[in-house]
Formats: sequence, C-alpha cells, structure tokens
Amino acid sequence: MRTLNRLTAIQVTRAKRPGVYSDGGGLYLQITRTLCKSWLFRYMRHGKKRGMGLGPIHTVSLAEARILALDCRRQLLTGVDPLDDKLAKQRAAKRERTKSLPFRDCASKYIEAHRESWKNEKHAAQWESTLTTYAHPIVGDMMVAEIDTDEIIKVLEPIWKSKTETASRLRGRIESVLAWATVNRFRSGENPARWKGHLDQLLARPSRLQKVQHHAALPYADISSFMCQVRTQEGAAAIALQLAILTACRTNEVIGACRSEIDLQSAIWTIPEERMKAGREHRVALSTASIALLKPLLETGSSNFVFPASTKDKHLSNMAMLQLLKRMKREDLTVHGFRSTFKDWARETTEYPREVSEAALAHAIGDQTEAAYARGDLFAKRACLMQDWANYVAGQKKS
Repeated sequence: MRTLNRLTAIQVTRAKRPGVYSDGGGLYLQITRTLCKSWLFRYMRHGKKRGMGLGPIHTVSLAEARILALDCRRQLLTGVDPLDDKLAKQRAAKRERTKSLPFRDCASKYIEAHRESWKNEKHAAQWESTLTTYAHPIVGDMMVAEIDTDEIIKVLEPIWKSKTETASRLRGRIESVLAWATVNRFRSGENPARWKGHLDQLLARPSRLQKVQHHAALPYADISSFMCQVRTQEGAAAIALQLAILTACRTNEVIGACRSEIDLQSAIWTIPEERMKAGREHRVALSTASIALLKPLLETGSSNFVFPASTKDKHLSNMAMLQLLKRMKREDLTVHGFRSTFKDWARETTEYPREVSEAALAHAIGDQTEAAYARGDLFAKRACLMQDWANYVAGQKKS
C-alpha cells in the first residue's frame, strides 16, 4: 500500500462525503458538512497534534498541495514548526503593512485610546484642534515611519516665537502620537519630537521666549467693595461668582457643582476627583456666607446642577462669569484671579501656615516626600480660614 500520493485528482473532484481523506505524508483532503473542500497538513509537535490549512482545492491543486506538504515536512526535519512559522510570517507582513499608516490616522487612534482618561471632551477637542491646524497640513498625510526631525521643525518653527505656549503643547502632543506609533510598531527609532537632548538644541527654550502671564487679580483690600457690586447684579452668574470668591474654587469646579456634592448640614462641598485639576477629591469648607448662597439654590429647581443652564442637562457656561465681569466694566479681572486675591490675603494678613491656604486652593503640597507625610487635608484649619476669609470679604473687622 502506498504511503504517499494515495489520492487522485478524480477522487478529489468526485468526493462528496464529509470527512478527511489521507494522501499520505500528513496531507489530507478535508470536506466539511457543507461540502467545502480544502487541504490540511497534520503533524505531531512536542507530543501534541497540530494542523495547518494549505488552502481550498479550487485555488490549490492536488499537485501544489503535495509540494506544500513536502515543504512542511522539510521544516519539521530542521526543527521548525510550520504553523508557527506561517503565523510569524503573517505577523511580520502585518507589521510591514502598518508602517504605511499616516500621521493623522495615528493621531486619531491615540486620541480615541486616551479619550476616556481625559477629564472632559474639551481636552480632546484641544488635541484635535492643534494637530489639525498646525501638524496635519505638513505631516498629516506622511507615513509615521517617514517623519523625521526636519518635518517636526517645519511644523513648530513658524509658531515657536509668536505662539510659544501653543507650539510647546503641540510639540508634546506630536511626541505622544509618535511614541504611540512606535509602541504599536508603526515606526521605529528615536522620537524626532522629543525635547531633551534633541529639539532643545534646535529651538529656544519656551521660558526664554514668553514670560508667564498671571491671571489678573484684584488687590485683597478691594475685595469687600467689589463683592458689594457683585451682589447688585442679577442672574446665576452673579451668585456663581460670589461662590467662586468665597470658596476660592476654579470656574469649572463652581459651574459644574452638583447638588449631590454639597452637604449644608456638615458645611462640606465634596468635589469628586474627575472634576478636579489634580485628579484628587477635594473637600471645600463652606463658610456661613457660602451656605447662605447655596441654600436657596438647593431648595429650588429640579436639575442636578446647582447652576443649571437653560439647555436641559447642561450647567452654566464657563464664559458666564467672564461676561458678568465685562458687564461690570471689569475686563481687567479674571475669575481665576480671585484665587490669587485669596492667597495674597491669607499670606499677608493671617497667621495660618502656608500649607493650609495651599490645601484650600487644592494645590499639591511640596515635593513627593513632603506630600507623603501630609496625609490629612487640614480640613478643620481650612474651615476656620474660609470663615475668616468670608468675614473679610463681608467687610467685618477682626475682633
């Protein structure tokens, strides 16, 4: 009985019964229940049965299948697993194909991969906007494997001096996208958008080009009279601005406040970590003045937001308080600047330790070593500080 070439071309064509038919040497004709016919190579590897498809009979003839089976047997003789070798070649081919992925596609995939970890859609929109405006016109259609330092310089140089902060953020975003592309094997080698030891040799330091512009702040001596002016204004923005001043909180923390975060009985407003800039939960000590502002808001309305917008399920716009300042003819001020007003007052007129006011502002405390020992949030001391601040804002003198 023959051990090889048992089948004939006519048998292969006429076979109709589902099953496997040996041609010898590990080659089999495989017929499925739906009468689909294909070639299968079976073998043993480290005591385990393995099988590898060689293709359908309408594409691979009997003679061609025998040649493929012979190649597999030769691989086994040299210690190579034919199925593992086939899969490895497929992966290599896939990697080769993916090298052609354009930068704009990599950028989109990076943004989608990280969108959930970013605090809000605005952050993703900023990424998309800067890359679309400045990077895509130059490198958007280029394959990421082809992007080098020259292309990065072409993107950054036109705005490096005129829009330094934007250019610096753009560089970091391009670096992140290219790093993602490298990890996903779309490119290899050093990252051409890296700063240290690379672009820092070609571009001026951002700190040398643009001085830090601090938010315009009101002198603390004027806060009482200013607050009186705010109280004469109508609308939710005026109440929100008063709360921002009294709590020294950021704009987004105030306008996004939810009823469920506020406990008036305990005089605590707990802002969850996903709404905080530092990504840590922050407890705000509410003064009597803050409670007086919040109580009527919490007792009326049906929205979960303390400061709801006219649109359903939306909160007050982040421009509402700035528009209020504009109507008050105080374009010289920013909402964020009132945090500086509070900080200056605490530092210059009170005896509270620095870390108490820093904790009230939800700032990180010192370096990692110092923060490791600062386990508490100094809430009791902060409660006293915020009440003193509210008294000062109201024009009350210390007894």
